[in-house]
Amino acid sequence: MQSGDLRLVVGLGNPGKRYASTRHNVGFMALETWAQRENVRFRTMTKLQGELAEVGLGSNRLRLLMPQTYMNESGRSIRAALDWFDLSVDQVLVLVDDMDLPLGRLRLRAKGSAGGHNGLKSTIQHLGTQDFARLRIGIGAPGRSAEERRARTVSHVLGSFHQAEQTLLDEVLEEVLRGLVLIQKQGLDRAGNHLNGLQLATEEQG
Repeated sequence: MQSGDLRLVVGLGNPGKRYASTRHNVGFMALETWAQRENVRFRTMTKLQGELAEVGLGSNRLRLLMPQTYMNESGRSIRAALDWFDLSVDQVLVLVDDMDLPLGRLRLRAKGSAGGHNGLKSTIQHLGTQDFARLRIGIGAPGRSAEERRARTVSHVLGSFHQAEQTLLDEVLEEVLRGLVLIQKQGLDRAGNHLNGLQLATEEQG
């Protein structure tokens, strides 16, 4: 993805107030933060099975999509948006939570596997390729051992961030928004050099 290619940013999450503040919804949180800052509103787009907002004008206009399909069917909404706006997979960026990264770390990639994430699995299935950009947003792991992680994964991703994590979360969301601007201006590779080097969390935090 070169500078100026990005046209659609998709945040992954689950719809409804019940899930609004959960770790799994950090992709939604980033887009909501941006929309609020730009004073634009999301509107329900039935044909896209999601909510859509637009920021910027002309060649800098970005569409922000929050699928309302629930996480494991996110790909249906993304596919519908690409078809409706006549976009290709190299014009989309997906924001997704990642338990393998601590809160405070980001990982920008041009392509890759689902890594066990149901939202990415659905996206790969409906787009027919793994070759789409994604920004993984660290949410931390629910335990150190594989057994503990398996036992607590669902309660962890569907649980809310702790109050003590809020300041760090705000910093993370700020860097995500800066990163989106960098991608627009400089392309994926140069933006990745910045985003992938960030370490907002202290060792004690993650």
